[in-house]
Amino acid sequence: MSMETNGGSGLEKPIAIYYEHPDWFRPLFQQMDERGVPWRMIDARYHSYDAASPEREYSLLFNRMSPSAWQRGLAHGIFYTLNYLAHLEGKGVRVVNGYRCFNHEISKALQLTNLEKLGLPYPKAHVINHPSQALVAAEAIGYPVVIKPNIGGSGAGIERFNTPAELRAAVEAERLYFGIDSTALVQEAFTARDGIITRVEVLGGKFLYAIQIHISGESYNLCPADICQNTRGEELTRIACPVDAPKSGMKVEGYAAPQQVIEDVERIVELAGVEVGGIEYVIDDRTGRQLYYDVNALSNFVADPVRVVGFNPYARLADFLIAEAQKHEASRAERVGASGGRR
Repeated sequence: MSMETNGGSGLEKPIAIYYEHPDWFRPLFQQMDERGVPWRMIDARYHSYDAASPEREYSLLFNRMSPSAWQRGLAHGIFYTLNYLAHLEGKGVRVVNGYRCFNHEISKALQLTNLEKLGLPYPKAHVINHPSQALVAAEAIGYPVVIKPNIGGSGAGIERFNTPAELRAAVEAERLYFGIDSTALVQEAFTARDGIITRVEVLGGKFLYAIQIHISGESYNLCPADICQNTRGEELTRIACPVDAPKSGMKVEGYAAPQQVIEDVERIVELAGVEVGGIEYVIDDRTGRQLYYDVNALSNFVADPVRVVGFNPYARLADFLIAEAQKHEASRAERVGASGGRR
């Protein structure tokens, strides 16, 4: 699948796509193949690097590591990836969705810190590091609440509690799970008005498109928008997957996001360093508040995109990666030239 000829792109070195899940990025791989650019797949699952390497092998690396990898027995790759991205950036490699982005991707607590800093609305939350703190935090917020691991992905580990008795029973039974960093959010539960979740996607840190997902019931386990499997590769229940909308009664449609939302989203991703990703929000039916609740640097694009949003975002993503790689190679060549060829 990986191509090594430049296909007229002018790239001297291949673009690297660093990923862990075997299926989620096939549409992007197809676009890269069709363009004939040099590119390679890097499997993050059992990767290693030489700390002394000058890292001149790639023109650009696109980080597609998933925070839900711990659900597939690959937690070891998550914190490793932070170190690898820092190493690459320290060597001057152009990384899309790099260290700062991934650091936010694996911390819901940090995402809330950013929303607070930007003055944007989000569900009330307390960050805790031990189950004994859960009841006090929930009382401060008010029931119902959800408890979610700080490092999640695809809704992993989220549980709702409607009463103090339900939460107390879970605490006493020692069945609360805080994930691989032993940190969790106790967060205000919301009900999406009219069952609608809005997802806004960005490319290059700028608005790309928005969709509305009409869900039935309550589900926190929305999968990537075009791959209907859970984190273990099993098919998801019909209520959770937008691509199954015709079968489930769920509807996914293009949406003209308000200008204020577009501006909010671009501010969020700028602060988090997210170049490619999606932001989700709802209107809370009980309070009428618009709440931003998820910053996702790994969200895949919507299924059947030409029909839903009018164009193929994977094509635009491939073009963006190629343009960024060309720009970085040209910049590096100028620097080398200015230094008299010294590296």
